[in-house]
Amino acid sequence: MRGIILAGGSGSRLHPITQGVSKQLLPVYDKPMVYYPLSVLMLAGIREILLISAPRDLPLFQRLLGDGSALGLDIRYAEQSQPRGIAEAFTLGADFIGGEPCALILGDNIFHGNRFSELLRPHTSITEGCVLFGYPVADPQRYGIGEVDAYGRLVSIEEKPRNPRSNLAVTGLYFYDRHVVDIARELHPSARGELEITDVNRRYLEAGTARLVELGRGFAWLDTGTHDSLMDAGQYIQTLERRQGIRIACLEEVALRMGFIDVDACYRLGEALAGSGYGQYVMDTAVSTGARLEQALAAK
Repeated sequence: MRGIILAGGSGSRLHPITQGVSKQLLPVYDKPMVYYPLSVLMLAGIREILLISAPRDLPLFQRLLGDGSALGLDIRYAEQSQPRGIAEAFTLGADFIGGEPCALILGDNIFHGNRFSELLRPHTSITEGCVLFGYPVADPQRYGIGEVDAYGRLVSIEEKPRNPRSNLAVTGLYFYDRHVVDIARELHPSARGELEITDVNRRYLEAGTARLVELGRGFAWLDTGTHDSLMDAGQYIQTLERRQGIRIACLEEVALRMGFIDVDACYRLGEALAGSGYGQYVMDTAVSTGARLEQALAAK
């Protein structure tokens, strides 16, 4: 499976702070926002990734992430000259997808939960249909809401329903089979002039091949599209990291845990950032992981 991060848009709800920089490059506590969706794709075992953003912002993303090789990834880039809808990511990334299944994640969505990798990885081998991820919300009237049957099959999607049939909001993480590019190419712009991701999902829904996986208790899903939600996300990350002594969405740690890089490579990445607490954490993680590996080998 290949992955796409859609980091476009004008970020108008966050003006004036996004007039000079992409929203997805803003800090969420101790790291750039784009680290969070990138870490989700990595946790799913996805190593070939396309980042789509506005032409003015792409050089900044390239400066931050490079080609991904230091993390054991293959990161490429594509322009979205104007925000024409989420589903346009599939037509822009058609050559990159190359007829393979793909995952799409929105660049301003933050996910966190125990054993997240174990939840995601079984769905990366999808051969038919789509897998969406639902999150229970207290105010379903504000979201796109999915309704499922007893087998997890999606039976309806409603945008901001007055009388919602469930409280499961469809999050900004989507897994699709190899037909998604063809479906996106057949779409017509909506009344607001965009190619809507809901229209893609409805095609799979009509075919009876859409599933919704619930992210239940123990998971967090945060959208950082407003000033308040951006602040809330930063405070959430700060609280967890301070209390637990961990770093959420630490790309170097994720790459090490997933086997994309080895201990020495992880340590060198931390060493390059040694002037910060983040860099020290990466080095400490490499050292502790190396010690555990040595103990495991000695025990054999």
